[in-house]
Amino acid sequence: MMPSFVDILEYIGTFAFAISGIRLASRKDFDIFGAYVVGIATAIGGGTIRDLLLDTTPFWLMKSSYLVWSAIALFFVIIFKKHLIRLNNTFFIFDTIGLALFTVVGIEKTTMMETHYPFWVAIIMGAITGAAGGVIRDILINEIPLIFRKEIYALACVIGGLFYYISLQIFDNLIIVQIISAASVFLTRLIAVAFHVGLPHIRTLEHEEESSRRKMM
Repeated sequence: MMPSFVDILEYIGTFAFAISGIRLASRKDFDIFGAYVVGIATAIGGGTIRDLLLDTTPFWLMKSSYLVWSAIALFFVIIFKKHLIRLNNTFFIFDTIGLALFTVVGIEKTTMMETHYPFWVAIIMGAITGAAGGVIRDILINEIPLIFRKEIYALACVIGGLFYYISLQIFDNLIIVQIISAASVFLTRLIAVAFHVGLPHIRTLEHEEESSRRKMM
């Protein structure tokens, strides 16, 4: 049986996310098994949370291919380690690819459920599928999750979900809709990192209020 376009997106996303997790684990001097665990957690973490929330069997329990793709990612990092180290933006590239593709997969899987959820649920599930694996990865390597401290991350998934919904009203071809949605996530993240675009920090707001008070005194 030929894999669907969504399956292909999921396999590529699994590979990309696993590489991002393994790459960070190697920086922390994890052994091969530890790096593989971090890679798997990054790749399947978001989708597992999504499936549990939607009350369905986690996707990777039905197919071993996701574990295989994570293993392939591990060997890829081992073989091309020297080249990956030279590329400072390796983590960003693979993480962003995984984020974009998994957002689309999360939305698709939610809309295909027998329970007809409203589309805002699909957008949330897309964001969880895309971003939650990265949160698990960062916790495992003892880092503050990227989603809480850097440029726009999970919000890029929400933007991708909105583009999916709008494109669905315009185009009949679902593949075009999926490509537009994934591209919007990728470009949003790219622009956010390139121009350091992020949401205001609570601490920053407190400093601004304190500065305003001092000026008034």
